[in-house]
Amino acid sequence: MAQNIEELQARMEAAARAMDFEEAGRLRDRINLIRGGASMTDAATAETAGIRRQQPGSMGLGSSRQQVAPPPDWTPPPKPDLMTTGRRRPKTERR
Repeated sequence: MAQNIEELQARMEAAARAMDFEEAGRLRDRINLIRGGASMTDAATAETAGIRRQQPGSMGLGSSRQQVAPPPDWTPPPKPDLMTTGRRRPKTERR
């Protein structure tokens, strides 16, 4: 299996040198499928045109975490009143 990956990698590099980036991308996807556990025949027949990779910077610098979306019926809590938060009532008014 390692020999087949090496052959595919050599073909991918040759396609990249020949400026055939579409073929190089298809070969790269096949190599990734094989490394992920797919058989050679499954990787050869797999349709990789629909595979989309995350675009750089779409989620922030250096982040690969998914953005959390709140439930559709969620409303944010009201903001506190800055004039009254952190202030205590005088001792005469406390009970």
